[in-house]
Amino acid sequence: MNAEIISIGSEHLLGEIVNTDAPYLSQRLAALGIEVERQITIGDDEKSIASSLEEALRRARMVITIGGLGPTPDDLTKKVIAKVAEEQLVLNEEILSEIEGKFKEEKKSMPSDNIKQAFLPRDSHALKNRVGIAPGFILETRNRIIIALPGPYNELVPMFEEEAIPYLKGRLKIREVIKSFILRTTGLPESKVAENLKDIMKKSKNPRLSLLAHENIVDIILVAKAGNEKTADRLIEGLEKKIGRCLGNYNFGTGKQTLEEVVGYLLYMRKKSIAVAESCTGGLISHRLTNVPGSSNYFLGSVVAYSDKIKRERLGVKKTTLEKYGAVSEKTVGEMAKGIKKVTKSNFGLGVTGIAGPTGATEEKPIGLVYIALADKDKVETQEFKFRGEREIIKAKVANAALDMVRRHLLK
Repeated sequence: MNAEIISIGSEHLLGEIVNTDAPYLSQRLAALGIEVERQITIGDDEKSIASSLEEALRRARMVITIGGLGPTPDDLTKKVIAKVAEEQLVLNEEILSEIEGKFKEEKKSMPSDNIKQAFLPRDSHALKNRVGIAPGFILETRNRIIIALPGPYNELVPMFEEEAIPYLKGRLKIREVIKSFILRTTGLPESKVAENLKDIMKKSKNPRLSLLAHENIVDIILVAKAGNEKTADRLIEGLEKKIGRCLGNYNFGTGKQTLEEVVGYLLYMRKKSIAVAESCTGGLISHRLTNVPGSSNYFLGSVVAYSDKIKRERLGVKKTTLEKYGAVSEKTVGEMAKGIKKVTKSNFGLGVTGIAGPTGATEEKPIGLVYIALADKDKVETQEFKFRGEREIIKAKVANAALDMVRRHLLK
């Protein structure tokens, strides 16, 4: 079965919101053997929604709409679907009762506009929203399946998992399972990963391999087709082991696992602590480390030291070091790492300094020049990097490189 996804909302076209819904749905549909052939994004315009829906229904057996189910005048999805399917919108008493109950729980009076959300196409199957207010629905028409889902990711995911998937499994005769698996690597450019995996990629037809590079991380995506999940898992597992042998510890995780999660786990298991002295990353490394639940077990604190004065007064960087070598130097970053370790009494001190741009560069020290240092009880390890990209990209790359430096040290 083929499918198309229509994301509805002018905020997407304006770049105000990143669409995380469509990639999630594509992966989950693939696991059900449903291939997404097209994804489009359109604004809150009735004619655009109607024409896009009509075109999608001509091409695909399943069409999923995202967004436009709220109570405001620009929430048009439900109205358009009913019109295209020639269905009346009727009040669903059960859904209305649930919406009213949610307002009562919060001790708020329900605005009259929210009653609109309880109206669904007459022959549709309601999808309950346990997180938010807007219900979704599934409507079968013209030998096609239309699934309408809310826009917020935290509402869409549980609705699709708990309401839509059970319905689809009961309704469809799914003959093939498509399963994906991601191996995450860092420390090698995409071209080098491809070179290392050249023979495997050439020989492996099922699972198929593809690479996705972003901010000095390369994801290896394995996609297997099989008659059932167990067989697909077995195919992926065999190839995963081969890839692991080729890449060694350049492979840092799987799925959506992040470097900060891996570093946090290693620190926790080894009963070690870390503190960070950041310059060019502006607190990004500390932010990422503390995004991991339980990080208080190993993360002691940080200093964002942009000025030389703070480097001297808070981290103990010598004035002579700054005058002779500059703020962006191997010597300075080493003293930053030792200084934060001493101040916090942590097991490890991590220091970063560099030029993220677009200003501040010289001929000797160009944009993207970065020094990272890791201090432990015995020594200070320093590395020089040269990254390319805009300011935000460079900062993200520096954070990844710094976290990977800690990871590799902990694996020794």
